Amino acid sequence: MNALIELDEISKNYGSFRALDRVSLKIESGITSLLGPNGAGKSTLIKVLLGLLRATTGTGRLMEFQLGRQNRQIREQVGYMPEDDCYLSGLSGVESVQLSAQLSRFPRLEALRRGHEILDFCGMGQERYRTVETYSTGMRQKLRFAQALVHDPPILILDEPTSGLDPGERESMLNRIKILAREKGKAVLLCTHILPDVQAVSDAVVILASGRVRVSEQLEQLSVPTEPSLRVKVLGDIDAFQSQLEQAGLPIKTGVNGAITVEGHHEELAERIWQLARQAGVGVRSIEPSRNSLEEIFLTAVREQPDGHS
Repeated sequence: MNALIELDEISKNYGSFRALDRVSLKIESGITSLLGPNGAGKSTLIKVLLGLLRATTGTGRLMEFQLGRQNRQIREQVGYMPEDDCYLSGLSGVESVQLSAQLSRFPRLEALRRGHEILDFCGMGQERYRTVETYSTGMRQKLRFAQALVHDPPILILDEPTSGLDPGERESMLNRIKILAREKGKAVLLCTHILPDVQAVSDAVVILASGRVRVSEQLEQLSVPTEPSLRVKVLGDIDAFQSQLEQAGLPIKTGVNGAITVEGHHEELAERIWQLARQAGVGVRSIEPSRNSLEEIFLTAVREQPDGHS
């Protein structure tokens, strides 16, 4: 796939403070999650991508448009959903989305038609006719999402799109994002701190810390351990089972919820685990290939110092 966003050695300084430090990235179609602790540089990166800030050094492009030179053309290609509210008092939901379309140079009636169409997609019913001041947090999230979509941009930048949503609405929002990426071919940059959302929808993950890219990889590749291993859960005396594994000389790690990770090649290892479980007098609840935890990947990445040491 061709990269829709490409950054090369982008840095951004605020006086003596460096918010972005030589950021190089390629973002392709699909869903890329942008992660990082507070102060990592995520907001600055988004503003640079939108042309709201000029990079101090480095170059980049969004589609065929150059960052810092063709900012208006770039913003025409991007649908941006900010984390914070940004509405005009007195407008209804559908009027707010219509205004967003008109700002993208759609005629008034076509903008209204598109507003209704997008609000249908976002799951907003008759409440679209109420003024936005009366909306709940979840309804305002839907509204900002609709405003980002109404001009049908090829690239979406979504800042905390599921924040404040109840579990049902959160799942619906994630499903809409997947539809836009998988069926409509849009590139989505998803900025979030909710790791289960990342795990549920992302194709790739970028982790920023202290203004630098610590991880930029396909999620599937990140999840594969460097050493083959199996994750085992048992019924019964887990200490006796662990003792049997140690006596057999198998490298193990104890995880959450009573799971034990046993290193080794799957074909040989599974049969050995069953034998040792019988000897320990425990039942095997499950054996499955282990996967790297996204939480562990994130914590490891943000703990690294700029020189690469922990």
